[in-house]
Order: sequence, then C-alpha cells, then structure tokens
Amino acid sequence: MKILLDENLDCRLSRDLPGYEVKSVPLIGWAGLKNGALLTEAEKQFDALLTMDSNMVHQQNLANYRIAVIALKARSNRLADTRPLMSKVLAALASAKTGTLTLIS
Repeated sequence: MKILLDENLDCRLSRDLPGYEVKSVPLIGWAGLKNGALLTEAEKQFDALLTMDSNMVHQQNLANYRIAVIALKARSNRLADTRPLMSKVLAALASAKTGTLTLIS
C-alpha cells in the first residue's frame, strides 16, 4: 500500500509506518496544491492520504476519489503530538476504504 503524507505532517512519520511505501507532498513537489487537485493527483499513485485537514470531508466529495483519507486530530501537527497516533493509523490502514474519511484522535 502506498501512502501520501500531506504537507501539514512531518515526513518523519513515515518511520512509524513500517511495511508501507510512504511519500510526502513537499518531497514529491506537490506543496501548495489545493485539496481537490491534491486528491486528483494522489489517487493516481497512492492508496491513502494521511492529513491533519479534517475539513477536507466538507470541502470535497470524497466518494468521487479512489483514495482513502485518514485525518489526524491532535493538539498540533508537531511530531510529538502526531507520532502517538501512528498505532491507530496502522490499524485504520488495514481496513481503509477508498472514497472515505477516517478520523484518528
């Protein structure tokens, strides 16, 4: 499974997702893409998008995209706040379905 980390997340989170191919939005040159354009590009190459943008479900009709979206709800996007959620993310990835949003807090 290929996972894309949104630009609002630290790329070092990839270390906490063993067994997955993980790329970061800024590192592949997609920084600054709006949500719709990001989802359109991401669904071509990735199975899941990991983000802190829980409003994405209100901005986009995720059912129109062939990618699962997992949104983290943490105090901040600092690594110290998001890293503890990675065990829940790993569990969610096992059952993630395209076109849906999973909220992890």
